[in-house]
Amino acid sequence: MSTYVYGIARAGADVPEDLTGIGDPPRPVRLVGRAGLAAVVSDCPEELRPKRRDLLAHQRVLTEAGRRTTVLPMRFGSVSEDDEAVAAVLAEHAAHYEERLDRLAGRVEYNVKAVHHEDAVLHLVLAGNAELRSLAEANRAEGGGSYEQRLRFGELVARAVHDREVQDADLVRGALAPLAEEDRSGPESTGWFLNHSFLLKEPAAGALLKEADRLQRDHPQLDLRVHGPLPPYSFTE
Repeated sequence: MSTYVYGIARAGADVPEDLTGIGDPPRPVRLVGRAGLAAVVSDCPEELRPKRRDLLAHQRVLTEAGRRTTVLPMRFGSVSEDDEAVAAVLAEHAAHYEERLDRLAGRVEYNVKAVHHEDAVLHLVLAGNAELRSLAEANRAEGGGSYEQRLRFGELVARAVHDREVQDADLVRGALAPLAEEDRSGPESTGWFLNHSFLLKEPAAGALLKEADRLQRDHPQLDLRVHGPLPPYSFTE
C-alpha cells in the first residue's frame, strides 16, 4: 500500500495517538523518520479523490500536528510509493527541509481573496469616467440604444472595471504586504481579482485583520475574504 504524506517536521515530533487521516475508514496517522526529520503519514486508499471528507481530514492532521511542532505542510494528494521512499526523500532533501522549518517556525499563512461589490464598482467607474456617463445618458435617451451602442457601452464598462480590479489589487497588496514577512500571489481565477497569501507570526495577525477591515470600510467596492490562520502551504517548496 502506498504512503500518503501530510507534512514534514523535525525528529522528535509527535502526533496524538488516536489521530486519523484520510480514507473511509480513516487511516491511523504515524511518523516516518530519517536524517533528523519526521514525515507525518498514513496509508493511502487505493482510490484517492479530493472529496470534502478527505480534504478536511488532511487539514485536521496538519492542524493537530502543528499545535505541537512546526510542520511543513504538503498539499492534498502527496503520495509516495511506501515508507522507505518517504524516508529516502527526507534524507535527500534534509538541508532544504531544515532551512524551511527554521523559516516557518511560529508562523502561519493568511490568504486574502478580493472581489468587487458589483453595484458599488459600477457606480465608481461611471462616476470617474465622463465618456461612460455620456454614453449611458445617450442610450437612455434613445430607449436603451441600438445593439451596437449597447455592445460598445458594455465593452467600455468591462474595460473600466478590469482597470479598477488592477488598481484595487495593487491597493490591497500594498496595504497588507508591509504587515507580513513574506507574501506570494496564488493561482488566478475568474472568481476573484486578487488571490494573495501572507506569511507572518501568529501574534501579528491582528494587525493584518484590522487593516483588511479598514480597507473595506474606506473602499466600499471591496469585498475581502480573509482565510486563516492556515498552515503555510504557499511558502513550502
